Amino acid sequence: MLKNFHDLALFCKQRGILAARQFDFLVERAHALPDEAEEAVHRARELREALHDIFSAVVNGKTAPPHVVDALNTSLHDAAVHSRLVQRDGPWELRFNDVTSSFNAMLKPIVRAAGNLLISGEVELVRTCSSPTCQWFFLDTSKNHHRRWCSMKLCGNRAKVRKFYTRKKKAE
Repeated sequence: MLKNFHDLALFCKQRGILAARQFDFLVERAHALPDEAEEAVHRARELREALHDIFSAVVNGKTAPPHVVDALNTSLHDAAVHSRLVQRDGPWELRFNDVTSSFNAMLKPIVRAAGNLLISGEVELVRTCSSPTCQWFFLDTSKNHHRRWCSMKLCGNRAKVRKFYTRKKKAE
């Protein structure tokens, strides 16, 4: 849940978008510029909703609403404007300008990753978690592509424990 800027920055740190020092810098800066930080949270929520609508359409074999696709395209354009090609001792990479340049900059890698997934052949492997209390999407890279939960450690384990507890109760 994205309640505040700290939650957003922590999510980006946990996903490897922000290094620890970048996280610390942005969280400190958010205290000095709370309105700008809150605007980034608002944009992150809008992006989350747009991606949810798009991937829901993908999973259900439907066409995504045009206004949502337009919103993602606008974000993709902005991400492209703030990226550059870099070659370092080997293959070329597409890198973003400093993710601490603005509060919204940390959303650019998320936007690009979503765009890349949508145009890849792997988009057919996007699934919805089977847990009734979870709305997460995940990429099913299992061998037979029959994975049911976003995470075996969380939703999968809970479902198996619930099933075991129900069987045990019935046996009593």
